[in-house]
Amino acid sequence: MKIISAKFIKGVIGEDKVFTDGIPQIAFLGRSNVGKSSLINGLTHSSISRKSAFPGSTQEINIFLINKSIYFVDLPGYGFTRVSGIGKEKIGNLITEYIFNPNFNQKKILLIIDAKTGMTEQDIEVFEELEKHEKDFIIILNKIDKINQSDFHHRLVETKKFAGEYLVFPCSSKTKKGLDPILNYILKK
Repeated sequence: MKIISAKFIKGVIGEDKVFTDGIPQIAFLGRSNVGKSSLINGLTHSSISRKSAFPGSTQEINIFLINKSIYFVDLPGYGFTRVSGIGKEKIGNLITEYIFNPNFNQKKILLIIDAKTGMTEQDIEVFEELEKHEKDFIIILNKIDKINQSDFHHRLVETKKFAGEYLVFPCSSKTKKGLDPILNYILKK
């Protein structure tokens, strides 16, 4: 499937009727500065999602309507948060309330991991919570252009071993490598 339209709908900081309007949702979840916005821009072949100048700037859930039929839900990054913003705890609550709210049904969740650092303690905690709540998710090993081939192979094997039955998709938003398989997988019926 190909993306032919992408439109920013709104940013929200809590429950909103957009989450229960019947349009399927694909959630983008990961640490601050892991490349969520770049991944959305790469998948949509646009610059629809603004990349923050520094980690922790995104403090709301950004909703994009894709092909007039599915939402890409860009969640704030967990981890680093600017002191002057709404705070790390509130960001964590915002993510948790969206992902684990029984009234919101994500078609798929993309847990995005930085290929250079691999899975951090926070990533592992999020993975385990997704698994515990029986969420339908995949792992995106992002920024593979930032590491050499040997490190990439090691990181991919390590991530797949940890992921077990969950699919792992390596990609680079910068070089566009690996984006088509992700898009085909998340947009299939």
